[in-house]
This record gives sequence, C-alpha cells and structure tokens, in this order.
Amino acid sequence: MFGRLNAEAFVHDWIEIVAGASMFLGALLVIFLLTYYKRWKWLWREWLTSVDHKKIGTMYIIVSFVMLAKGLSDAWLMRGQQAIAFGDSMGFLTAPHFQQIFTAHGVTMIFFAGMGFLFGLINLILPLQIGARDVAFPFLNSLSFWLFSAGAMFIMVSLLVGFYAGTGWSSYPPLAGIKYNPGVGVDYWLWTIQVSGAGTLLSGINFFVTILKMRCPGMTLMRMPIFVWTVLATMVLVIFAFPILTATAGMLTTDRLLDTRIFTPDFGGSPMMYINLFWAWGHPEVYILVLPAFGIFSEVVPVFSHKKLFGYTSMVWAIIAITFLSFIVWLHHFFTMGAGANVNAFFGIMTMIIALPTGVKVFNWLFTMFRGKIRFATPMYWFLGFIIIFTIGGAAGVLMSIPAADFQVHNSLFLIAHFHFVIIGGVLFGIFAGYSYWFPKFTGFKLSEKIGKYAFWCWFIGFLLAFSPLYLLGFMGATRRLDHYDVPEWQPLFIIAGVGSFLILCGFALQVLQLYVSFKRRHQNEDRTGDPWNGRTL
Repeated sequence: MFGRLNAEAFVHDWIEIVAGASMFLGALLVIFLLTYYKRWKWLWREWLTSVDHKKIGTMYIIVSFVMLAKGLSDAWLMRGQQAIAFGDSMGFLTAPHFQQIFTAHGVTMIFFAGMGFLFGLINLILPLQIGARDVAFPFLNSLSFWLFSAGAMFIMVSLLVGFYAGTGWSSYPPLAGIKYNPGVGVDYWLWTIQVSGAGTLLSGINFFVTILKMRCPGMTLMRMPIFVWTVLATMVLVIFAFPILTATAGMLTTDRLLDTRIFTPDFGGSPMMYINLFWAWGHPEVYILVLPAFGIFSEVVPVFSHKKLFGYTSMVWAIIAITFLSFIVWLHHFFTMGAGANVNAFFGIMTMIIALPTGVKVFNWLFTMFRGKIRFATPMYWFLGFIIIFTIGGAAGVLMSIPAADFQVHNSLFLIAHFHFVIIGGVLFGIFAGYSYWFPKFTGFKLSEKIGKYAFWCWFIGFLLAFSPLYLLGFMGATRRLDHYDVPEWQPLFIIAGVGSFLILCGFALQVLQLYVSFKRRHQNEDRTGDPWNGRTL
C-alpha cells in the first residue's frame, strides 16, 4: 500500500535531521499561533482561497523568500564543505548528501526563488501598469500559485521522508534512469518539475492574455511600460518552452516507471536527445528569468536619474530580438557532445549575436543616467551592482560562445562562476531592486534605507568573494560538484569562496532585519504622496 516507503526513508544525516526538525517545529509554531489568535478562518477566507492578484503576488513572494533562505543555506553548506574537504579531511558532508544538496540548490534557486519572486512582482505590478482590475483568469492565477507551492513542498518533504535526487538540477540520463538511481530521489525531482512547471505554463497563458486583452483604452503596444513588454516576451517564452520541459520530464518518467527506454541506448534510445530537449527549454528559461529583471531596471533607472528612459523603441526591439534568439542558442550548453564544427559554429555565432540586444539595453540604461540628477537610493544600488557583475558574467559568456574556448572550461567551475554572475547579478539583484522600489506601493511605507544599503554591500562584496575565485579554479582544472579534492593550490580559493558565501548569508539576514525594523517603524516611514521616491520626470 505504501509502495517503496519503509523505515529507511526516515534515516538521514544529522544536517538533514536538523533542517527537517527546524522545518517541522516552524510549522508547529505557525499552527499554534494561528490557533491561539483564532486566525484560521481569516487565513482561509482572506488569503488561501483569495483570487486577488495582489494577495496571490504577496504569497508568491513569501514562499519564494522561504525557498531563497533554503537555497542560500544549501550554497553555504557546499562552500563550507569545499573549504575544508582537502587531503585527509573528508569534510562534514557525505558524498551522497553533497549530491542531493547541489541538486536541490539549483532547482530551488531557479524554479522557486528566482521565478517565484518574479511571478510575485508580476502579479503585483502588471495589472496596475496596464490599468486592469485583475488578471484575465483570477482562478487560474490562484491555481498556478498552489501548483508552484506544491512543487516547492516536494523539496522540503524530501528532508523528512526519503531523499532528493543526486543527479544535478538537470538530471541527465542515464544517471537519472532507474538503473543507476532506483530510489525515490529522481522521482521527487520529476514531481517537483512537472507540478511547478504546469503552474508556470498556466501563469504564462494568463499573463499573456491579460496584456493583450485587458490594457486600458489608449494603451497601444508601443505605449506600454518596458516592464510590461518584458513580461509579454517572458510569457511568449513560457508558452513555447515549458511544454518542452513537461514532455521531456514525462518521457523520463516513463523510462523510469514503464521501461520505455527513450533516453537509454538500448533499443535506439538516446541520452543526447534528453539533453537537447532539456536545453531547448533551458536556455529560454535563462531569459524567462532575466527579462522581467531587465524590465525592473528599466523602471528604476529613469526614476532615480530623474530622466525619461533613453531609447524606448530600441529597448522594445532588443526585447523582441532576445526573445527570438533565445530559442536558437541552446546547443552552446554542450559544445563537447560531438555535433561537428558546422553545428558548433552556428550556435557559437548565435550566442555572440544574442549579446548585442542585451548590450543595447545596458547602454540605454547608462545613457538614461547620463547628465541625470542621480539619487543613490537602495534600488539604484542594486542596479549599479548589477551593471558591474552582469557585465563581467556576460563577457565570460561571450568567451564561452567560442567552441574552442568552451572545450577547455566546459564542466569546470569557470562555467559555474559565469552562470552565477549572470543569474544572481541579473535576476536576484533585479528582484531586490524591484522589491525595495515597489515595496511602498503595496504597504504604504518604505523599507529602511540604511539597513538596505548594508544588505547590498554584504551581497555585493560577498558575491564577488564567493564566485570570482571560481573563474580561477576553473582555469586550474577544478570541475564542478567536487565534494573532496587533493590539489593544495585550490584550497585558499575555496576558503575565500566560503567566506563570500557567509557574507551573502549576512546580507540575507540583514534583509530580514530590514523588513522587521521597517514594519516596527512603519509610521515614521509612511508615504502619503503616492510618489515615495520623488520620481516624476516631467
């Protein structure tokens, strides 16, 4: 009746026990407080069953905040392990546990921290910017959120029952097949991806229809705010890319449960077909994450420069170009597969070309700042940090678009550094800029600027310390997913990366403190003007 559930499913390492117990005790505390203050009916009626886009957006952000904390904890555990697991020391994590952590970290940060925060902000901002009362399908919006939350739940449940996949966040076969992973770990991964992916696809359809059909009278496409344009492009990517992921995960499921052998070499199956399909979704996913962040920066920079956005039309066409090109660059994720020089050359050139519209956007933001009256508030700090980090990451990406160079650094920590420079510098910094910028819009008071700037500096310095050494380690031959090594020259760089990850954790703790202090002092920071940043440009 219970399938593969047995007593061994509850046996974990001490770190997993502590994490699972903390989660369990936290849930008990929430249940106790709701019962003590008799707030169950209020919670059910006002929030859990709500179809109000503002409340759904807020719940997205709350869940994503929790998942961000988990993802950062995973990252710190990995960096701590790598800092001390040298020579005779095996560190504090077992190899199987380390594999689960780096898999859960990738899935958590991409699907539930990055995408969750962005979909929360889109829910909060999009209807207001286009003059709509709500999204096109409010119930579908609620369903999307609960599918998203259910997907996040599977990662958390694996801390208590069973274990998570140890295959990496992309779960390539044959490692992800039933032969090499007969346990429940990959099944957890598949449930996570399929359930949350269905919610994302429904959201994509919902927001796409909302933008096309519910704009206020007189708002033509070329009068939409840039943030709305980036959301429209993102939803096009979601609608076309996520069915690929759903189908691919479904085929891997049948391989595991029905022995269909679609992705195994037996009977004509091909693991490379899985990798092609996964990255046919995976590279558009990069722009699903980063395009809304670009839209946020396009809202923030004009306000704090006291100028109109430079080059609106060129920004729109750059967004359209990125949307199209993002579907024809996926093979640069596996140049080493042996596709041949002609195929590699095509995808290398396309990868170089997609850097051009991204560069257009960066120059437009810089020209917006040019001769402006710049105010260095917290959202602007996040933008300036983004410019530095994202530019470095983008330059590394252009280097890796050259197949000959990619052959040398493929599967190394250089790749990990590039990916994090682009995704954290582009996506998370954009999310934090939007979070601090729009916070007064929905609460009526501003976040503490002083604590917010402290948090930024911890994130910025911590990020550079955590990931810059990985470029050097990659050139020195350090591959990703190492839980132990014997090269003495590597350890100092891993220690620096560990210190950086600790600083990032401090930055996150300061953001939690910022929220608490700002709420306590909300009457002092209250905004009654409707323009908390004095951002009128006319």
